[in-house]
Amino acid sequence: MTPDELRAACLARRGAREEFPFPRYPERSVFKVAGKVFAISSLRQEPLRVSLKCDPELAEQLRAAYPAIEPGYRLNKRHWNTVLLDGSLPDELVRDLIEDSYDLIVAALPRAQRAALD
Repeated sequence: MTPDELRAACLARRGAREEFPFPRYPERSVFKVAGKVFAISSLRQEPLRVSLKCDPELAEQLRAAYPAIEPGYRLNKRHWNTVLLDGSLPDELVRDLIEDSYDLIVAALPRAQRAALD
């Protein structure tokens, strides 16, 4: 998956926005829905990585099954994974992980905000 494909996969989610909130790291893209983060990536970094929210049990299973999936870098390691996009993971799996992260954030939103996204 290329940086452009990663950006497109994140922005394809309803209501998703890309922001650059870290003055010390202006190249770090933060993808949000309703003001809540669901993905973080430095799109110019090589190798490309993306941090995604994940159900804690699934996060452990993914880390055990795929060497390219590690505990979230500088994030709550129980709820976040950092995914190395080095070609070892199918793009479809990465898209599914992005969708799962987005869905976790949306599910935690107040009902009115969820309804506005439908």
